[in-house]
Amino acid sequence: MIDAIPTVSRILVIDDEAPIRRFLKITLESAGYQVLEAERGRAGIEQAATAAPAAIVLDLGLPDMDGKAVIAAIREWSKVPILIVSVRDAESEKIKALDSGADDYVTKPFATGELLARLRVLLRTRSDRPQENTEINLRGLAINLAARTVRVEGAEIKLTRKEFDVLAILARYAGRLVSHKMLLETIWGSAHAEDTHYLRIVVGHLRDKLGDDAADPKFIITEPGVGYRLPSE
Repeated sequence: MIDAIPTVSRILVIDDEAPIRRFLKITLESAGYQVLEAERGRAGIEQAATAAPAAIVLDLGLPDMDGKAVIAAIREWSKVPILIVSVRDAESEKIKALDSGADDYVTKPFATGELLARLRVLLRTRSDRPQENTEINLRGLAINLAARTVRVEGAEIKLTRKEFDVLAILARYAGRLVSHKMLLETIWGSAHAEDTHYLRIVVGHLRDKLGDDAADPKFIITEPGVGYRLPSE
């Protein structure tokens, strides 16, 4: 008998082929999962950083970056299980992906039963890993990464997508400096790695909405010329 899967398990599918994403969405939702989708590597990294998925199903052949680079980027801050689903069947490709930090590898075309079984194993073993917070609370600021909501002293604050994503990444790294480059590459893409004016505008709007004074910040602390950080407590 197959174990039931909690409906709260959220799976992020990163694949540039729309028919494959549709097929995986139908397959995973029929098994009781919630499904998030991304067709590019950068968008997948962004969703992994802000949506707190229980596991990631990742294709290696993405249009903007190789899947192994996606794995490496996510492994810098997360232990979320990653299942590779790829047409690349060479042993060397499998070894490289696993060495980069993937947890398992399935070759296309694949049997849905095997895919779901491997995913169940990854989710069971996830309980042995340090749990990642889906809600972060700092000085009266509550950020729910799964629901994408923000509250200040109990009052909900409406943020744009990029405002939330910047705040969510800073919150995941609370107490640590997050560079301009990391924020820009993760949220806007590598082509905008030097466009710090984008970031200044978003951070300015964030401060206004959070009621944060740049001269005496409670939440977003500027490290001039380098990046930003949130206090750890």
